[in-house]
Amino acid sequence: MKIAERLAAEFKIGTAAVARTLALLDAGAAIPFIARYRKEQTGGLAEHRIREIARRRDGLRTLEERRTALTAALREKGLLSPERETALQETTDAAELEDFALSLTPRENSRAARGRDAGLEPLARWLVDLEDAAADVSAEAAKFINAGKGIETAEAALRVAGDILAEEWADDPEARKSHRALVRAEGVVVTSAREEYAGRKSKYEIYYLFRESIQAIPSHRALAVIRGEREKVLKIELAFPKKPALRNLVVRFIRHPKSAAAPFLTDVALDALDRILAPAVKAGVLREIREKAEGEAFKVFGENLRDLLMAAPAGRQAVLGVDPGFRAGCKLAVVAPTGKFIEYRTIYPNAPKNDADGAKRALLEAVCEHKIALVAVGGGQAGRETETFVRAALEELPERSRPACVVVGETAAGVYAVSDAAAAEFPRLDVAVRRAISLARRLQDPLAELVKIDPRSIGVGQYQNDVDQAALKRSLEEVVESCVNAVGADVNLASEDQLKYISGLNRATAAAVAAHRRERGPFRTREALKEVKGIGEKTFEQAAGFLRIPGAADPRDRSAIHPERYAFVEELAAKAGATVAGLFEDEALRKTIESRSCVTPDVGLPTVRDILKELETPGRDPRPAFRTVVFSETAKTVDDLAPEQILEGVVSNVVDFGAFVDIGVRQDGLVHISEMGDKFISDPHKILKVGQLVKVRVLSVDRERKRIALSLKKIP
Repeated sequence: MKIAERLAAEFKIGTAAVARTLALLDAGAAIPFIARYRKEQTGGLAEHRIREIARRRDGLRTLEERRTALTAALREKGLLSPERETALQETTDAAELEDFALSLTPRENSRAARGRDAGLEPLARWLVDLEDAAADVSAEAAKFINAGKGIETAEAALRVAGDILAEEWADDPEARKSHRALVRAEGVVVTSAREEYAGRKSKYEIYYLFRESIQAIPSHRALAVIRGEREKVLKIELAFPKKPALRNLVVRFIRHPKSAAAPFLTDVALDALDRILAPAVKAGVLREIREKAEGEAFKVFGENLRDLLMAAPAGRQAVLGVDPGFRAGCKLAVVAPTGKFIEYRTIYPNAPKNDADGAKRALLEAVCEHKIALVAVGGGQAGRETETFVRAALEELPERSRPACVVVGETAAGVYAVSDAAAAEFPRLDVAVRRAISLARRLQDPLAELVKIDPRSIGVGQYQNDVDQAALKRSLEEVVESCVNAVGADVNLASEDQLKYISGLNRATAAAVAAHRRERGPFRTREALKEVKGIGEKTFEQAAGFLRIPGAADPRDRSAIHPERYAFVEELAAKAGATVAGLFEDEALRKTIESRSCVTPDVGLPTVRDILKELETPGRDPRPAFRTVVFSETAKTVDDLAPEQILEGVVSNVVDFGAFVDIGVRQDGLVHISEMGDKFISDPHKILKVGQLVKVRVLSVDRERKRIALSLKKIP
């Protein structure tokens, strides 16, 4: 079956659409470009589906390459029977494919290898071929006694002949396939404490006596027990139905169940199962469990990251970033509406200096002098004390000119502040000032600021350090790419870190765009992008639709309409008896256009509809409107909390078992999935998103362990 046909069957999509999508991918088209501007070819496939197809295509191609190499190697060694070749060509399971490789590399110095060296292989064949129920097995085995090879008794000869058969049977591809299927379907993950941890407290206590079926174990528990084994606290076993497993081997390999050798061969089958087959399959299935759990963890992490990146931007407003502190003071950083850093000041409102008056004076001077619209206070150490001070100081301003005070998570700002990018941008500023700048910019545009750091360091997900870091990085970079292209970028303001994620661009071309605007001034048209070194026709095609020029004379350059469709827009305008600008400006005129009547052989209905949407709201931002959370004035630490309190908070993380909410007490509370609603909820992401503002009810507070249980139920 060809790859396109296989993918079409797996994803339940038309083969032609899959084939066209694969052709676009193979031609080097970026996935955001394909999803946005090639809907006719793909049949309107969503971006996430195209990514799934691309990943599966890569997996199938890797499988085909391995199959080809194995087939050639087995044929060369004379090990490729017609039956084996058929099985090899039909399998779509990577683990099954590797089963065929076992015969290429016989185990050296194994018990079976030593048995062959001792000349016991003929005895092994005799035992399998024996049909006679009355044959004297011991007498036959005695013929193979060889003291020089360590075979001193008939029993020893039988035992070693059994070793040869046990290895052969355990390495047989069909036997492995059968046992693997049994373990996958009916296996159970069983964990226990290692001897040295029995009876001792640890973070893995709940897994000291734990059982859960392979089919049902959720990703967070799978990753937890795997980590517990890696840290040498837990032991993991995979339990499986022993009788069916043994029966599979007996039926497959004992051709004459009534022969005199049958009881002995049954013991050989049991040895093959316990000593070789089960441990080998266990390792593979555990790897599959881990990979599946990692995939689900990547999905959780990706959804949380997407929510953060697509959080509401405050927009082009002057913002004062405040990095809280005690002894070293608080850094105030003024950031212009464009994101440009203006100046910074240091104030000391908190202990030990407690210069509240001087701090207030400096704060209000900065706010008034720079017409500050928002104040972003870091939510880390000294955050609540500083927030309280800032809110009180701002109360002295008239309401109409009083900026809102917003608490912003400090993790990402802290990562940026010590990064090479921050050092290059602000080489003479200390880390605290860089943090304050990042906090302000994060409020202005979360996406533009967060793309500057490794997405893994943002810290929203579950068991982040337990998964394959390279695979996690690739997965999260796909999310960043998706979000950056969903929003688009102002080509004259976007950082290199943002531009590098634009469809068709990379770090080198992003740097070239930034250098061009520094040296020659801002871009006036999209067409001018072709003057940038490294941007040829192909790159321009991929990138242009996602790069906006808000102040451009041509309204099409401000929109997501692709330059390849500018002529089509001109035709629309001419048919309507208007200019292109008039088409953008005149709502009544646009309403006279019927989308189906505009379809041409080159421009299909999906593209026509997208263009008409852009005419209505050119360059529209898909992110929500900006809102702020106000933390309780009476609940500033865990000690201030009590059951039944109703508090406002912001979702900081969503995981498989619930969501964590920042309620402004320096310790996030957990809304367990069972407390999200009165109906059964299978996926917390369907209820809450990172960055979402919520009201919660306090259920309980464990001050010693710093655990806060929250609920979304019974909120007045």
